[in-house]
Amino acid sequence: MAASNDEIEYEYPSVIRIYKNGHVERLRDTDFVPAGTDPQTGVSSKDVNNIVPETVSTSFNFSISVCSMQMAASNDEIEYEYPSVIRIYKNGHVERLRDTDFVPAGTDPQTGVSSKDVNNIVPETGVYVRIYLPNLSNKTKKIPVVVYCHGGVSVHYRLAPEHSIPIAYDDSWAALQWVISHSNGDGPEEWLNNYADFGRLFLSGDSAGANIAHNLAMRIGNSELGQNVKISGIALVHPYFWGSNIIGSDAVDPNTKLLQDRLWPTICPSNPDNDDPRNNPMAEGGPGLTGLGCKRVLVCVAEKDFLKLVGLVYFEALGRSGWKGVVELVETEGEGHAFHLYDLQCDKAKELMTRMAAFFNN
Repeated sequence: MAASNDEIEYEYPSVIRIYKNGHVERLRDTDFVPAGTDPQTGVSSKDVNNIVPETVSTSFNFSISVCSMQMAASNDEIEYEYPSVIRIYKNGHVERLRDTDFVPAGTDPQTGVSSKDVNNIVPETGVYVRIYLPNLSNKTKKIPVVVYCHGGVSVHYRLAPEHSIPIAYDDSWAALQWVISHSNGDGPEEWLNNYADFGRLFLSGDSAGANIAHNLAMRIGNSELGQNVKISGIALVHPYFWGSNIIGSDAVDPNTKLLQDRLWPTICPSNPDNDDPRNNPMAEGGPGLTGLGCKRVLVCVAEKDFLKLVGLVYFEALGRSGWKGVVELVETEGEGHAFHLYDLQCDKAKELMTRMAAFFNN
C-alpha cells in the first residue's frame, strides 16, 4: 500500500507497473513449469544457474525444450504480435502467449451463485454459454438477464484470428437468439424459463466484448436483422474501438498506435479498413449511432487506460447523434484497462460492479 502512494513512472496494462520510487509491481502471475521431459513430445529441458555469478535468484532458465520449440516457430516470419497476448506467423500458425485458467461450472460456496454450461449453441462449433443464477431467497422472483461477451449469460464465442471477423459477432448473435428463444417460458433451459425477466434484457462486455455488445445492439436496431429482439440497454466496460484517426495521432505513443492500427486488418482480412463501422462506429460514411437498438447505455472507462479516450469519444458522439436514449459515463480513477478482472476484491472493482448492478436493476 505504501508504494501505491507514489507516482507511477510507467505502466503496461495488465503486465507491469513501475513507480518513481523504484518499486516494481507485476500485475500478472506466471505459472512455473519445472524442467524435465515432456511425455508427449520426448523433448527434455534443464535449467542452468549462475549464468550471471552472484546475482540473486537469477537462474537463466535456459530451457532446451523452450529453445527448440521457439526455434522451430521462428523459422517462419512473424506477421503480427500483440505483446504478451498473441503471436501470428505468416504460415498461419497462431501462438497464444497468455494462459487462461478454466473454472468449471458449479456452485460458489461463498456467494451461493450457481452456474452451468450449455453447449451446442452453434452446432458443431464448440460455441457455448455459461449461465449464472444468484442464490434467490424468493424462488418465484424474476430477475434481469445480462448477456455478457468476454474480452471472457457469458458467451464463449470463437476467437480471431483462427476464426476471423465476423464469426465472433455471428456466434454472439446466435447466443442472444438462443437466450431470447426462452422469452415465452418454453425454451430448452429451465433457469431462463423460470427466472428470466425479458423486460430487463441487457447486453454487456469488456474490451473486445464491449465492441461485440455494441455491434449486437446495432443489429437489433436494424429493422430487418433485429425483428422481435428487444433489449433494455448495454453496458460497455473499457470498450475497444479504433479507427484511422479516432482520437488523433498524438493521443497515444507511436508504438501503441502502430500495434492498434494493425490489429483490425489482422482479425478481419475480408475488410481490413480500420474505419470499418464495426471497429469505428463513429467513422464518416458509416451508419452512425442513431440506430442503436436500445434506450440506455452505460460507458465505463478507466483513467490509465489508453482506450479511455476512445470511450469518451463514443460517449460524446452517442450523446449528440440524435439517438433517442440516455447514455451515462463512469470513470474509475487510477486504474488501467480491465483492472477489475485481475483483482475482483479491490474496492474499485467492487465499486464498478455495484454501479453496473444498479444499471441492470434500475
